[in-house]
Amino acid sequence: MQPVTLHTERLELSVPTADDVDEIYTACQDPRIQQYTTVPVPYERTHAEGFIDLAAGWWDAGSETTWAIRHHGRLVGMIGVHHLGKGDGEIGYWMAPDARGAGILTEAARAVIDWAFAADGLGLARLEWRAVAGNTASARSARALGFRYEGLLRRSLVSHRGHEDGWVAGLLPEDDRIPQPWPVLPD
Repeated sequence: MQPVTLHTERLELSVPTADDVDEIYTACQDPRIQQYTTVPVPYERTHAEGFIDLAAGWWDAGSETTWAIRHHGRLVGMIGVHHLGKGDGEIGYWMAPDARGAGILTEAARAVIDWAFAADGLGLARLEWRAVAGNTASARSARALGFRYEGLLRRSLVSHRGHEDGWVAGLLPEDDRIPQPWPVLPD
């Protein structure tokens, strides 16, 4: 699959390149990124360098789509649709600490979701969100995007920490994307 660049009012979402290594490396030193994602710990510069090649390979194989989220030309996060297969995929993301709370993730994710469901995009029938149980920041973002909470998957997520419980939510193309109550989040 050929990489696609997406644009929003404030953002460009494009394939990460070698020019992004320093910003990826710096962002992945954040304890929350290390706690709630599958990045290696400790995160070394060579991991960021290898990630660039992996992301390009995922696009080539059609197995994942990964974008650098760029705000004013600076990499502020990463977002992708992973585990592509039988007409569905899983959205995943992280934001650099200094870019959180500005609505950037929501804006980027809306563009990705629209493209993932579009007939001239991935044409998915379902998009899933998963996160380590307790990752309320990610859950709030997913809820704001219209994902419907579907439950707790016991010891379903595997990382350098081992098996952890995970929250799961889903979004269908026909869903209205109006945030719904989630039992794991306060209203």
